[in-house]
Amino acid sequence: MNAIVQPAARPSAEHDVMSHVRRTWGFDRLRPLQSEAIDAALAGRDALVVMPTGGGKSLCYQVPPLVSGRMSVVVSPLISLMKDQVDALRACGYPAAALNSALSTNERRETERQIASGQCRLLFVSPEKLLSEFFSGWVARFPIGHFAIDEAHCVSHWGHDFRPEYRQLRMIRDRFPSAAIHAFTATATRRVRDDIVTQLGLQDPNLLVGCFDRPNLTYRVIPRTRAVEQADAILRRHAKQASIVYCMTRKETDATAAELCALGHRVAAYHAGMSAGDRRQVQDRFASEALDVVVATVAFGMGIDRSDVRCVIHASMPKSIEHYQQETGRAGRDGLEAECVLLYSAADVLRWEGLMTRSAVEAGAPDSVIQHHVALLKHMRDYCAPGRCRHRQLSEYFDQEYPRGNCGACDICLAEHEEVSGATVLAQKILSCVCRVGERFGVRYVVDVLRGANTAAIRRNGHDRLSTYALLKTEDPQELTQFAYQLLDQGMLSRVGEDKPVVRLNEASWRVLRGQQEVRLWRSSSNLTRASQDAGDAWAGIDPELFEALRDWRRETAVRRAVPAFVIFGDATLRELARRRPSSAASLLQVSGIGERKQREFGEDLLRIINAHCRERGLTRDVRPESPSGQSRRHRPRPLPEVAASLFRKGWSVARVAEETGRAESTVWGYLAEFATREDAPLNPWIAPGTVARIEREADRLGDRRLKPIHEALGGDVSYHEIRVVVGRRGRDSR
Repeated sequence: MNAIVQPAARPSAEHDVMSHVRRTWGFDRLRPLQSEAIDAALAGRDALVVMPTGGGKSLCYQVPPLVSGRMSVVVSPLISLMKDQVDALRACGYPAAALNSALSTNERRETERQIASGQCRLLFVSPEKLLSEFFSGWVARFPIGHFAIDEAHCVSHWGHDFRPEYRQLRMIRDRFPSAAIHAFTATATRRVRDDIVTQLGLQDPNLLVGCFDRPNLTYRVIPRTRAVEQADAILRRHAKQASIVYCMTRKETDATAAELCALGHRVAAYHAGMSAGDRRQVQDRFASEALDVVVATVAFGMGIDRSDVRCVIHASMPKSIEHYQQETGRAGRDGLEAECVLLYSAADVLRWEGLMTRSAVEAGAPDSVIQHHVALLKHMRDYCAPGRCRHRQLSEYFDQEYPRGNCGACDICLAEHEEVSGATVLAQKILSCVCRVGERFGVRYVVDVLRGANTAAIRRNGHDRLSTYALLKTEDPQELTQFAYQLLDQGMLSRVGEDKPVVRLNEASWRVLRGQQEVRLWRSSSNLTRASQDAGDAWAGIDPELFEALRDWRRETAVRRAVPAFVIFGDATLRELARRRPSSAASLLQVSGIGERKQREFGEDLLRIINAHCRERGLTRDVRPESPSGQSRRHRPRPLPEVAASLFRKGWSVARVAEETGRAESTVWGYLAEFATREDAPLNPWIAPGTVARIEREADRLGDRRLKPIHEALGGDVSYHEIRVVVGRRGRDSR
């Protein structure tokens, strides 16, 4: 097969690019890396573009064909999404089309006509269609400016969603040697990025890696107790807003959807066990705002382009951080605030290990692949543990530094977890019970013994006569279960078996029992109101009644045109309309998201609604308020560790700070330890200089930063809290 050699695209000046962007989409500026990606395509240079979901990667391949005047081809595995993408582009006046197996004969002929006439600027195809004889024999006769390969991580064995057909996309380089190839993905580690470049044959590619952090997302990890009740409470914080609940299995998906429906939510299930027609119906109802919530397996979300998802709940732990980043990436793609909550249980780790092992064995995968996936699972489990900022963990996983000391947008930095006082003694009691029941039972049984449950199994085994029976009867059973799982996560307990797993002691367990290792445990706070105030900041200056009126109009217009609601306008545009209240066609064009085509098509309706609303209420027009993002940064309630730090700077005692913040003194000591590692303030307001000197002397003598040996060397008369603060400060100074 002869290669088709095409002339390189004409580089365009920046003002040419921006004129197209303004006219078509109504945007005044490009996001980071969009200009570089567009310029690379226009210059005929290959590129690998890594942007988080919602980072604006679509514009990177949509703009070049408008400027160059030549068709670009987008390769995507998401056939269900192509129609929505084409509809959204056509609504902006953009000549786009798709070729896939879902088209009718008439639709396919119309697409072929657009290609042959040179009208089509962006053609979406599936990998299978690209590799077909039809594409290589007919479509390839026409000039193609560049190829955009979406979801490019699918080409890598080391990616989280490997698809064998993607490996064959190397043929693009052989068949179209002069066309630029741009690979796009939202989640790729350095290893996966290198593999993408190799597998696709990219030549000296421009590597454009965006910031993985999504500052508009608030991340939370909550111990799973009663998943449906917890999901219900979270969803009610986002009433009448788009939400997705992810479950591990189809059975759990159906059951959760049914229970949430019974609780009054507009909800439907979505998974691969449903027919294609039923799945499409759920997608259409969700996109048209007839549904607020979709409960799904991980298959959902990849095929939906709705940008205003305000909440993503994981009812079970994903199997990798890549999956988690991809799935939570469905939230807040419009740049507005959104919440991502993971309901965590350590039992999910064992379930995933079993599923991975079985599927790998059935597929005949080598041990290295199994080990790789188990390693990914461990990273995900580590993420779920309390203690480190969620935004920081996600950024560092993808090899990026996180510059902020406190994100103010995760459960850790919002101080929604409280350190348990006396955790080591509590852990010793749990481990002792595991030992005394013979290391032959699971977590639930051990917890029942510690609580003093009067069950037939406990009586039959004689465990109601153990010294550990009812030893922790005053503890909340769900919290006690979570403490046991935390010991498992920290490696202080082991679990064996698949069908009926049992917990056993290990070397770390015995170190804890002998008092040679300190334990830290955490309990979750039920007070989440502080973080939810951020959502209120994002609504500053917005007329909520006008916003709802505009939403109603959008919904009706979408139904009338048989397109998803977001194709008309996104929530961000409606919020800005309700904030600015424009009075003319010209002022409508000042609103981000309204280009010339949409102004002509919808401007009259928008002004009619805004005019009537403002006239009835005597409201001013063409308001130019400060940006909501600026307001949010200025008025966002400071996280408790920051509040505590400001009080420490004033020399407040730990007891006084605890009273002011409403936190336990043990938690405030943790804030002080963090404060001491960041700032050079003297420690004498909280720890006597003589005590500081004693701690430092013993740490030097022992050459050990562990707290237990220092505590024992000091005769036990210096608290662990004081030792942690001093050792933390010295650790910082030694770096």
